[in-house]
Formats: sequence, C-alpha cells, structure tokens
Amino acid sequence: MSKNIKHILILAIALIAINIIGHLFYARFDLTTDKRYTLSTSAIDIIKDIESPIIIDVFLDGDDFPSEFRRLKRETKQLLEEFSAKNNNIVFNFINPLEDQATREQSIQQLTQRGLTPMQLSVQENGKSSQAIIFPWALASYNQQTVNIPLIKNKIGVSQQELVTNSVQHLEYAFADGFSKLTKPKRRKIAVLKGNNQLEDKYIANFLKTLGAYYYIAPFTLDSVPRNPQKTLRDILEYDLIISAKPTEPFTEKEKFVLDQYSMNGGKSLWLLDAVAIEKDSLYNATGTNYAIQRDLNLTDFFFKYGVRVNPVMVSTLYSAPITLAMGEGSESQFQHLKWPYSPLAASKSKHPIVNNLNLVKFDFANQIDTLKNNIKKTILLATGPLAKLEGTPRKVSLELVTKSPDPATFNKGKQNLAVLLEGEFNSVYANRIKPFKLNKETDKSIPTKMIVIADGDIIKNDVVRNVPQELGFDRWTGKTYGNKEFLLNAVNYLLDDNGLINIRSKEIDVAFLNQQDIAEAKTKWQLINILLPLVLLAMFGLGFNALRKKKYAS
Repeated sequence: MSKNIKHILILAIALIAINIIGHLFYARFDLTTDKRYTLSTSAIDIIKDIESPIIIDVFLDGDDFPSEFRRLKRETKQLLEEFSAKNNNIVFNFINPLEDQATREQSIQQLTQRGLTPMQLSVQENGKSSQAIIFPWALASYNQQTVNIPLIKNKIGVSQQELVTNSVQHLEYAFADGFSKLTKPKRRKIAVLKGNNQLEDKYIANFLKTLGAYYYIAPFTLDSVPRNPQKTLRDILEYDLIISAKPTEPFTEKEKFVLDQYSMNGGKSLWLLDAVAIEKDSLYNATGTNYAIQRDLNLTDFFFKYGVRVNPVMVSTLYSAPITLAMGEGSESQFQHLKWPYSPLAASKSKHPIVNNLNLVKFDFANQIDTLKNNIKKTILLATGPLAKLEGTPRKVSLELVTKSPDPATFNKGKQNLAVLLEGEFNSVYANRIKPFKLNKETDKSIPTKMIVIADGDIIKNDVVRNVPQELGFDRWTGKTYGNKEFLLNAVNYLLDDNGLINIRSKEIDVAFLNQQDIAEAKTKWQLINILLPLVLLAMFGLGFNALRKKKYAS
C-alpha cells in the first residue's frame, strides 16, 4: 500500500513540476511550411510596447458564410491569437452584426455610415446557389481612437477562393497597419509641390487624406526660388519626401537646381508626370474630339541624368479600362462601357513590396518610360500588357474610336514601362555645368536616396462629384475599385523607408481549398461509403467472430 502511495506522490509532484515549467516557459510552435502563424519582426515591434488595451471587434461572423469565408474567419482568429500571445493587451471579439433580424437594416446602415461597406457574396454549397451579405471588417480602438481594418483584399477578376487567398496573405499587414496608426506617432514630413500648375487639392484630396494617417503633409511652392533660392532649398530640406502631382507648367533652371540639390542631400521624391497634354474630359464636347500635343516641362535633361526618359508618346493597349458613354438619342440613351485603349490597366508579377499582390492600377493617357544605363538601380514597378503600341504627337483623339474594332496586329510593341523606381547615389544634373545660382554648399553626388517616376499624372487623381472628392481608384460607372491608392501608398512607404510595414506584404501564404463542384458531384458516393462501409465491416467481423467461436467450441 505504501508503495502505491509513493508512486502516486511522485506522479503528482511530476505533474505539478511540469505545469510550473510550462507556465514559466510558455511557447507556441508554428509547424506550417509557409510559417503563416509566425508574426514578422516588424509586426511584433509595432505591438511590443503597447501598455493599454487595443479592443478589436471583428464583424466576420455568421451562420450563412460560404466555406471560403469561414476559412478567412479561422485565419483571422488564428492571427489575432498570435498577436494576443505576444501582447495580452490585444483583445478581440467576433460579432455577427446581422444576427438580429429585427435590427438588420439599421445595423447595415450604421456600419455603412462608418465606412464599413458590406459585401454581397454568391454562396455555392451542396450544389445550390444563394446570396449572403457580410461585413469583412474589424474595428480597432485604442485610447479613444478607432480605425477601420479591412479584412478583404480586393482584386479585379478573381474567384471567391482567390479573393480569400489574397485576403489571408494581407491579414497581417492589415492589422499591423491598423495598430501602427493607433500607436505610432507621425515622424516623417511630406511636401506637396505647388507653383507649376499641379493638380488642384480637391483632385488629390483622397490620397492626401490617406497619407495624413501616417505622415505630416504640407503644400510647398517654388515661387520663392527667384527671390531667395538658398532659403527655398533650406526650407525644402526640412521635408523627407516631395510629391509633384501632374505639373503642367515648365520648371525653370533655378527650380530644377533646387530640386536637384534636394535629391543630392538625400531627399526622396515621387514624380507623376504627363509628357502629353490631353484630358479625357476635353473629349466630352459636341465633336467628341481633341488633339494630343507634347507637353514640355523642361525636365528631360533632369531625368535623363538620373537614368530615365519620359517620352512624349501615348501608350495604347488592348488590356485597358473601359470608357463609359451615353449611347442612343434622347430618353432612349443608355450608359455603356466601351473599349478604350488609352486607359491602360497595369499589373506586376514582381515580388517587390510596392507591387506584390497588388490590384490592377488604372492609368489615363499614360506615356512610355525608357531606362538608361548608369550607376542607378532601376526597378520596373508597373508596365502594360504585351499587346500595346505607341502613338506619337500631335495626334487627333476621338471618341469615335469606341465604334471601331481594334486590329490586334497593330499592338505589337510589347510591354511598355509606366512606373520606375530609382535607387542609389545620384549624380547631379548640374555637375560640370554652369549653375543657375550660387550655393554655399553644392553637392555633385548624392548620398543614397530613392525616386519614383510615373508616366501619368492622373493615376493620383480622384473623381469629384458635386464638389466632393471620391475614393481614389473607384470607378463609379462600373463599380470597380482599382489599386491606384494602394500602389501610391506603398510607393510612399517604401520611399520613406517604412519598410517595417511594407515588407509584411511580401509574405506568401498558400491557402488550400476544396473544390465545391467536385464535392457536390461526389457527395452521394462518399455518404454511401461513410455509412455502408462501417456496417459491412461490422457485419464481416461479426460473421467471422461467430465462425471462429463455432469452430473453437464445436469439439
């Protein structure tokens, strides 16, 4: 008896010791091949110092979810558990906002007013089709601040399974981005250049509002260059990044020298340029025509020295966004989406963090970029599809083009570069040249810096309806949202070395799904197998057992 008691005491002490050790040395193990449940160092850095609770309400809940979105819910829960394991101030709840049928419509309206737009899904289950409404959003609250966190990563022309795969890859970035907005103070400053007839504020308002959640933003004019260029240079050097959004008036040599010396001192820049003057709105006249002509911004030598050239030609491509026109006469006219080759849709298969897993980006009357050999590293961020051609200027552009069938044989120039990233130590445009004015300290070679050149100013332009800026990238005629805002935001993050967030986007996750059609077709077969096979095996076992008993006891 004493021996048994001794064994029980040893076992009890061992169990207590194991529990104490497990409590002191708690660990989670990610056994997945793609390490989907291992948070990146950047994400951990964002949350590690949080000392008060972040409350997260996730609206991705409900009984009528398609199987793909139930998968997204599980992945979201797993990811939030990982965040919570790193910092127990991360607290989350899953809520079904449409659970109460009596208040369903009111809930939809309230959430929509907060910017949480619903999503209508086609549910394919058991061979049957139905519709469901979900809210793929989360709300994160911290110290009386709240941010919306999107759980869906939209991409035009993909299936629901591909949509969920993109979204699962985007989850860590989405939550890390939301936590960063709530907990990290703004540090970097961005100057939006004025004075060369750039886009009015209302046409870039939506993007600047988005940037304002991360950075300080202020307008900056070069008008003071003629009077006091040295002060202008000192002032602009206070900013970490400059953005020039579709300038339409030429830059003077003095202005270019200030901008050149800004780059030489390590300043980053984002250039959105039109080398051809033509506006889509100018076609909506009685004749439906206008002329595209070359626009001289006096920047050719400027960018040539840095290693790129924006050519004054229009890119025309078969892979493009449609133009919406009213067709017909009088009350019988209808809006139709028609092929329009001057609105290229650009994508990239690159794993570069600026464009990885990016939706299609829409351009309007884009130009072509050539890259030139020098010591600068050049990365093509966006390009057209392979069926493209170049059209010189001056050229008549007419809406009658939509009535003609394009000849694919003429679109034979291959992919055309539309956006290029430049990185390295730049040589000054004014090295070994007479300077427009004297500086106390001139620099002919830059410290390592970055620049992005985009051959279209309209990529940043949002629609304005009744004097209200609309969402950048949203086409109100087709209901599609293009990736313009995300691309530009990624570009700014990268230029400003906010690689912590942007590198999270490079994470690749392999999400496997079952084929719903195969499931429906094979459902009966596997039901029969699952029901009948155990019964058959049980019967065979019973018959065999009885036969053995009879044989054993027959004698």
